[in-house]
Amino acid sequence: MSESKKVEELNPGSRSVDVLVKVVEVYPVRDVTTKDGSSHKVAEALVGDETGSVVLSLWDDAASSAQAEKIIQVRNGYISLYKGNMRLNIGKYGTMEDTTEVISNVNTENNISSRSYDQQIPKFRPLYTNTERGRYGRRR
Repeated sequence: MSESKKVEELNPGSRSVDVLVKVVEVYPVRDVTTKDGSSHKVAEALVGDETGSVVLSLWDDAASSAQAEKIIQVRNGYISLYKGNMRLNIGKYGTMEDTTEVISNVNTENNISSRSYDQQIPKFRPLYTNTERGRYGRRR
């Protein structure tokens, strides 16, 4: 089991995340078709704690179970980038459970999903070309 994190500690590389959050707002459920042709229900919810807020992506059964003001424990979640913005995901190995713990104040001013990240995978560029250097990297 991983250590519980605060929302402000999440970053695009966060994996196996345990986070306790309060649901601030749930956006309407929509139907989507994935690349393999299967149909799914998807909703997004703004969730957070006293350190910040993040958009949580909810699929299928979870899409209809989220309600504003609920406190939920996300276990083994992960962060993904959607159009350059962070999303907290539960995925097939994670869970979302209601809890009786209390979060009285959610910091919506620090919405980490509103930050933009570059999704480009850096291309490999050699430090030099074969024309600049000879064998063993020595200059000609």
